[in-house]
Amino acid sequence: MNGPLMIDIAGTAMTEDERERLRHPLVGGVILFSRNYADPVQLKALCTEIHALRSPPLLIAIDHEGGRVQRCRTSFTHIPPMRKLGDWWDRDATAALAGAQAIGFALAAELRACGVDLSFTPVLDLDYGASGVIGDRAFHRDPQAVIALAGALIDGLHQAGMACCGKHFPGHGFIKADSHLAIPVDERVDADMGDDQLPYRRLKLDAVMPAHVIYPQIDARPAGFSPVWISRLRQEFGHEGAIFSDDLSMEGASVAGGIVGRAEAAWQAGCDMMPVCNKPETVIELLAQWTPTLDPIRSARIARLVPASPLEGIDTMPMCLAGREACRALA
Repeated sequence: MNGPLMIDIAGTAMTEDERERLRHPLVGGVILFSRNYADPVQLKALCTEIHALRSPPLLIAIDHEGGRVQRCRTSFTHIPPMRKLGDWWDRDATAALAGAQAIGFALAAELRACGVDLSFTPVLDLDYGASGVIGDRAFHRDPQAVIALAGALIDGLHQAGMACCGKHFPGHGFIKADSHLAIPVDERVDADMGDDQLPYRRLKLDAVMPAHVIYPQIDARPAGFSPVWISRLRQEFGHEGAIFSDDLSMEGASVAGGIVGRAEAAWQAGCDMMPVCNKPETVIELLAQWTPTLDPIRSARIARLVPASPLEGIDTMPMCLAGREACRALA
């Protein structure tokens, strides 16, 4: 049984100290960044080594949405921001859905060919034109367009054997503040957030990532630290998959205190896995001081995100070509 922490490494190969941390029982996953990527051969070797460290293997994840948020670029298809698919939807919805599915397949197949298990995508936030950090990462303002396009993208991910992770529940697009740098507060009442929540009600998601946003009319805690929001996601919305907190190193998580307090708050709220990024000193502190009781049910939810079948069994070429052509057309 792997643990609930997802941590990172510094470069394109692991150090012995990093190998030791990845073997710690509290660790269950690795998140990769651009600094961990040189080329597909290097990435595949790194992922193979990470997977070999543990049994069951650690989950390897990455933020690889397209546009501004694409960690692997050289030798990978350049994926457009999802707003480009929203613009295509406005011109030709049928063609946009086919393009979204093909792009999802190409995105997943290229990552899986290198050993990456999961991309934290799709973004389900609505494009209100207010949030710079979300911006063109969002498909559209219309929740029906978001549901359709994200659903098609997810179909493509699934065809390539990759799970999806919808974010940032229950919606980060309405407010300007960036939770990487601030503590965003969305003052809307629940009745005014129906459009934002609709994708989470309609789409069957393998995983969900709550926002580091406070919705004080519903709860004083950010959604990722809120038993109120996470209970609603499970019980009212019927989500049975994994729940990831957003990065515990972000400023939006600081309301929960130091790194141990943040991890404990997310764990007690109901998150299954908590990423801790770009601060190895806090990872060391957390591994030394946090003592949760591990939960086999939560661990199993994360384990289900590791692809069950090899990519070699999938006919990748036609759909990858279609995905690349769609990306070129949108560019």
